[in-house]
Order: sequence, then structure tokens, then C-alpha cells
Amino acid sequence: MTSPSCIKNRSFFSAYLDGAVTGQRMQEIARHLESCEDCAQEFSALRTMQQLLGTLGPIKAPADLGLKLRLAISHQQAQRKASWVDAVSLKWDNAVRPMLLQVSAGFAGAVVLVGGIALLLGMVAVPEPVMANDEPLGAITAPHYLYSSADPRAIVTTHDTVIVVEALVNSQGRVYDYNIVSGPADSAVRSQVVDQLFESVFEPASVFGSPVRGRVVMTFSGISVHS
Repeated sequence: MTSPSCIKNRSFFSAYLDGAVTGQRMQEIARHLESCEDCAQEFSALRTMQQLLGTLGPIKAPADLGLKLRLAISHQQAQRKASWVDAVSLKWDNAVRPMLLQVSAGFAGAVVLVGGIALLLGMVAVPEPVMANDEPLGAITAPHYLYSSADPRAIVTTHDTVIVVEALVNSQGRVYDYNIVSGPADSAVRSQVVDQLFESVFEPASVFGSPVRGRVVMTFSGISVHS
């Protein structure tokens, strides 16, 4: 029978994979997975599915996406300008033109006509300000290590070695999952790796300036207390 602890931890698996739980909850789940084989198998299957989906990668933006966006913006601006000119023309037909017809012929009429035309031409000729603060398309960054709330330390193992860890970082810059790529992976090593990863803070990955989840590879020095 599944224990209440298993049911509780399994209910957080989806949020844990998405990095949407607190650091304390992350450590509780990580330690439970070390001691419960059934939960570890179920979580491993979920993580494998996520990794397979991740290998599909993001859809690459078309090479001409920037040009198409700028053309669309230009067309929209042109439509706004056209609507504005139509409104001015309508006001001219309904207000200015009847007034000019009532003005007596001669110099006074000519002055009003020339002045009105100059005013309209000046208003139409004023260009709209162009904002040149576009962010370059395709700006994608990976997570960057910032600091740890505890002093980084070597991992105590049975022999001197280097431990390579792939860490998954959420959009808040916190590690929510990991995988030991190289080096010993026994429970003692995992416990030390978990303690250091979940105390570390990263600058999250970003796409077009927005923070997203990402991956980062970290190396730890393993030392043997028996050397």
C-alpha cells in the first residue's frame, strides 16, 4: 500500500519538474526519492518524458521574421496615417470648404485658402516618431551562476574524482532537478550535491529578454577522506 508520505510527495512531482515549489519542498522531495524506490521509478519516468520532449527543442524563428514584423508595423502605421488624413479631409469638406465659399473673392479669400492649405500640409507632413529600441531577435541566454547561500565545498567521496552535474534551473533562478552525468552517484554523494545545488542562485536563462527554464552543467571536486 502506498504510504501517505508517497502520496504527498507524488502530488508535487509535476510542480517539482516545473520548478514551481519552494526550495524546502525541493529538498524534501529529493530526500524522499533517495529513500523510496517506487517513487524514484515513477519520478524517473516523468523526468525521462520531460527530457524526451526537451530534445525536440524550440521552433527556430524564420530567418525573415524580423523583416516581416517590421513590414507589419509599417503597414499598421500607414493605416493609422491614412485614417488620420481621411478624418482631416472630412473636416475640410464639412467645415473649411463651405467657409471658403462664403468668403468674398479677392485677397481675403486667397489668404484664407493659402493659409488653410499650408496648415493641412504642415500637419500631414509631420512624421510620426520612430522608436529604435528594438531588441535583437534570437536573443537567447543560458543560466549563469550568481552565488550560493553557503560556502561552496568539495564533495566527500570514496576516492578523489571530478563530479559533473547537469542542473535544471527554473525561471526564478533556482535548481529544481539535477542529473549526475559523471562521477559517483551513491546516496551520500547525491545528498551533498542536493545541499549545494539548492543553496545556489542563478541568473535564469532568457528568450527575448523573458526568463525561462534552462540547463547548466556544473563540476564539483570530489575528495576522499581516506587518501
